[in-house]
Amino acid sequence: MTTEEKLKHFLDTCMEDARTRSSRMLDEYTAALEKSFEEHQQDAKRRAQMQVRQETEKIERDFNKQLSLAQLEQKRALGRRQEELKEKLFEELSERLADYRKTPEYQKQLKRQIQAAFDFARGEELVIYLDPSDEDKQKILEQEYPQAQIKLSDYAFSGGMRAVISGRNILIDNSFDTRLAEAKENFHFDLRMMADKAESGGNSLEGRA
Repeated sequence: MTTEEKLKHFLDTCMEDARTRSSRMLDEYTAALEKSFEEHQQDAKRRAQMQVRQETEKIERDFNKQLSLAQLEQKRALGRRQEELKEKLFEELSERLADYRKTPEYQKQLKRQIQAAFDFARGEELVIYLDPSDEDKQKILEQEYPQAQIKLSDYAFSGGMRAVISGRNILIDNSFDTRLAEAKENFHFDLRMMADKAESGGNSLEGRA
């Protein structure tokens, strides 16, 4: 083999080795790039999933907050409306009681209340107080109960009567003001009945005391 042939063989060998090493290095570099890209993809996917989860949770929190606020406002509006209707209802009831006081039945009721007070007093001193506007009934009741002290109250209480048994420090309060106040305090709307009325097309309001 001539020197030129040896040199050519040497160059071919060197070139082949260089190509082999270059190919191996390129494969390693490509593999590293692919691994890095895959890791980047996975990391980006994790970040995206985390962001989606965070945004979803934020949307849910905002939605729940808005829902709670809407429900609270609805309850407040319902409460205000109930109070308005309650006031209107008891105003109407007061007007009906005023009309009732003009009837003979009202005077009979006063007699029943006075008799019940006497029965409860069991002979002890008893003072009966009438509403000032019932002055026209005082004489009639005094004739009916001559043993009673029947007086006009210094304070109006919209009808009915009050009685005091001083010996036992007892107040019998059958005034309409007190009865109305008790009824108003214990009154509430039956929302289920109202819902049934609404579904059936009714427009009346129901309440319970």
